[in-house]
Amino acid sequence: MADAPTELTSHAAPRCHALLPCAGTGTRAGTELPKQYQPIAGQPMVMHTLAALRSLPRIGLCVVVIAPEDAWWSSQPIGTVLARCGGATRAESVFNGLHALLDEGAHPDDWVLVHDAARCLVTGEQVEALMDACWGDQVGGLLALPLPDTLKSEEGGRVSATVERSHKWLAQTPQMFRLGALRAALAATREQGFAGVTDEASAMERAGESPLLVRGSAQNFKVTYPEDFALAEAVLRSRS
Repeated sequence: MADAPTELTSHAAPRCHALLPCAGTGTRAGTELPKQYQPIAGQPMVMHTLAALRSLPRIGLCVVVIAPEDAWWSSQPIGTVLARCGGATRAESVFNGLHALLDEGAHPDDWVLVHDAARCLVTGEQVEALMDACWGDQVGGLLALPLPDTLKSEEGGRVSATVERSHKWLAQTPQMFRLGALRAALAATREQGFAGVTDEASAMERAGESPLLVRGSAQNFKVTYPEDFALAEAVLRSRS
């Protein structure tokens, strides 16, 4: 008598996917287009970001979360899923994007790398270092840098205190967590409008977890202000 088929009760081999929240307006950049679509070194910023992620064989699905009314994309880039489910905040866009990943066949046990579209200088080597460090970790983690400068708190435009900088890190992206765990952490803050959730790590912290800090690079900065565009362009051109 043949053995009965074994029922699959778990996801055998977790994969890793990429998620780019790309629904922001970029008001601080002072540009006509949302900053992620501004040209840098010959192509829109977001395309540099996507190129770095899509170059990695270990990344499966790549989902870009855009605003429902976004008219910039004329077609879906090869190897990329456009999800028109962007929200009013980054946290809402990420939460909606996680559901889009599940709709595309991702599993809750899979890893997801959430990365800022405006961090266009990230390299494949930096992403691989994060993946290597987090793959066997119970929580996951993020790229970050130890704070190098003296930190001041402010009141009314004047210094109110100098803040001790030891054990302080500047959070970067990608941030890498299990899809299901991150979705649950964000869901727990949804009714409060995701208050206090400034990145994925902060959502995990509110869920009682302690994400791993993986040293990143000073070049992996977020293009935010007008002067950042010239610096990003210089770095990209120096690499080519």
